[in-house]
Amino acid sequence: MCERVIIEQCSPTLAGIKTANLFSCKCDDKNKLLNDIRNYNRNLSSKGVLMIPIKIDSSKALIYLYRPSKLEKDLTDKTALNLLKEHGYSDGNPNKCICRLINRFKNYEQFPHEVGLFLGYPPEDVKGFIENNAKCSKCVGCWKVYGDEEKAKKCFENYKKCTRIYKELYLKGKTIERLTVAV
Repeated sequence: MCERVIIEQCSPTLAGIKTANLFSCKCDDKNKLLNDIRNYNRNLSSKGVLMIPIKIDSSKALIYLYRPSKLEKDLTDKTALNLLKEHGYSDGNPNKCICRLINRFKNYEQFPHEVGLFLGYPPEDVKGFIENNAKCSKCVGCWKVYGDEEKAKKCFENYKKCTRIYKELYLKGKTIERLTVAV
């Protein structure tokens, strides 16, 4: 698995300012990929970060890098819980919810738009996206905004700045382990 891709796609999560990121990567060898994920988990779990495969096919994989403590907090939101229940999630237990999300990615033709709740997007924006069929948003950045536009724009800028800094530090030789903040 390419560390550069992890830095480019997951810096805000590594920095502790975002709940999670979802990214795809090339997968020529499933066993090697799973071994890489185990190694990252060994090195990052003590800092509060885990990585799991969501979906793997013959040429690529969809990987979820997240902070379990932040996800648990995010899933206690009333709007988030209601959305999850509407999409067949039994409760807000993060591990059960992740299992259900993996199942939805694997077994349903429709993209599970509730995934935004697992990425730390504001529940009102995820709800707005689903209810409006991705139309009529106030603005677009890392996600489509239906709620607090100003707060979202500040968040987008923070994520962009974090990613720029992490990419620079990575190019200067900092490892993912050194760049990951313990939260």
